[in-house]
Amino acid sequence: MHSVNPTTGELFASFTETSSGSVATHIETASLLQQEWMLTPLSARSERLIRLAEVLEARSEVLAVLMANEMGKPVTQGRAEVDKCAWACRYYADEAEMILADEHTATGRTASYVAYRPLGVILAVMPWNFPLWQVIRFLAPALMGGNGGILKHASNVTGCAIAIDEMVVEAGFPDGLFRTVIVPSHRVAEMIEHPNIAAVTLTGSEAAGRAVASTAGRELKKTVLELGGSDPYLILHDADIDLAVRACTFGRLVNGGQSCIAAKRFIVHRSVLDDFTNRLAASMDAYRMGDPLDEGTQIGPMARIDLRDELHDQVERSITAGAKLLIGGILPEGPGAFYPPTILTGVTQGMPAYHEETFGPVAAIITFEDEEEAIEIANDSKFGLGGAVFTRDLDRGERIARDRIEAGTCFVNAFVASDPRLPFGGVKASGYGRELSHIGMREFLNAKTVVVN
Repeated sequence: MHSVNPTTGELFASFTETSSGSVATHIETASLLQQEWMLTPLSARSERLIRLAEVLEARSEVLAVLMANEMGKPVTQGRAEVDKCAWACRYYADEAEMILADEHTATGRTASYVAYRPLGVILAVMPWNFPLWQVIRFLAPALMGGNGGILKHASNVTGCAIAIDEMVVEAGFPDGLFRTVIVPSHRVAEMIEHPNIAAVTLTGSEAAGRAVASTAGRELKKTVLELGGSDPYLILHDADIDLAVRACTFGRLVNGGQSCIAAKRFIVHRSVLDDFTNRLAASMDAYRMGDPLDEGTQIGPMARIDLRDELHDQVERSITAGAKLLIGGILPEGPGAFYPPTILTGVTQGMPAYHEETFGPVAAIITFEDEEEAIEIANDSKFGLGGAVFTRDLDRGERIARDRIEAGTCFVNAFVASDPRLPFGGVKASGYGRELSHIGMREFLNAKTVVVN
C-alpha cells in the first residue's frame, strides 16, 4: 500500500497490508473490549473523549503537515480540520448524557421507556478528502455511545489513519477498542461479513455505497451512507452579490473543491448573471495555488493525478457539448496533481458539468428566469446532499430551503458546512442515514423498549 505526495508526485510512504487473519483478530478483540466498554460510566468515557480533543490539538501542526503531504490540503485548512475534530469530541463529551438518557412514556405500567444501548463494533469505511474529520465525526459519538470501531481508511491517507489509531490509545481508550486496518477496497466485504461487525458507515462514492449496502443488506447489518453531491447554489435576483461571491468562492474552492458538500452548480437569475459571474471569476482566479506547506497557499494540488485527469475530462466534455470556458481549464505544466480554479458558463442539460459530480475546483454556471425554473434545475440531479439560496428576502429564502430543495442540508445566504450540533447526510443518490448531532449518535444505538409491569 503506497501513499504518493500529490504536490511532487513522489512516493511519500509505503505500508504493509493487514492480513485476513490479523483483521479478524482485530475485530474480535474490539468486540471483547466493547463488551466491557459499554459498561464504563459515561463520566469516564467523557474524560477520555475530552483527552482525545487535547491530543488532537497538541498534534495539530504535525497532523496538518501530514495531511498536506498525503492528500495536498493546505496547512492552514489542515489546522482548521483538527480544531473541528476537537470541537466534535467536546460536543459529544458534553452532550452524551442528554442524548443517551432514557425516554419515559406513560403506559399504565410500572415503567416503560426507551433505552439507547450500543450495537457493538462499527466498521467505518472512510475517504481521503477530510482524513481526520470524516473519521472523528463517526468515532466520537460511536465511542461515547459505548460502541467499538474498526477503520478502513482510503489507502492514500494511511498515515493519517495510523495517527488516529495512536491518538485514541494516547487518550486512554482501551487499546484495541478502535483499530485501523490497512486493506484495499475489495476486502471490505470480508469485514462486513465478519459476525462481530454490527453495522457499517461509509463516506465515499455512489459506487462504493452500492457495494457496501449490497453486502450489508445480505448480512442484515445496518448502514449509514454519505455519498456524492452536486450541490446547487441559487442566486436570486435580489441576492447580495458581494456576500454570494464570497460564500460561493469559498464553498467551491475549500479543500481544493474536493468535498461532497462543495458548491458545484451555481444557478443564477439572468438579471444578475453578468455581475455575479464576473465577480466570481475575479474572486476564484485570485486564489493562490501552490505548495500546501506554504502558509500563503489557498488551494493545493488535488489528491491524485488520476482524479485530476478525470476532472479535466469532465471539463473538456462539457466544452465539447457547448459550455464556455471562462477561467482555468488548462492542465498546468510540471509535477503534481494541480488543477486551476475553473468556471464553465452556459452549462445546460446533457453536459457532464450539469449532471455529474465535479470533485475539484470547477464551477458550473446555469441561468434561470423564474423561481420555479430555478428549483426545477436545482432538483434536476440524482444527488441530494446540500444546497444554498442567496436572497435578501429571508422568508422567501427559508421557504425555498425548507420546502423546495431536495437535499439533506440547505443554507440561506451562506455556504454549506457541517456542524457537530446539526444532523448531516443526504437523500436520493447522496445516501441515507445521518451523522452528527443526537440523530447521528443514535444511528448506531439500539432504541430498546423496556417495560416493567
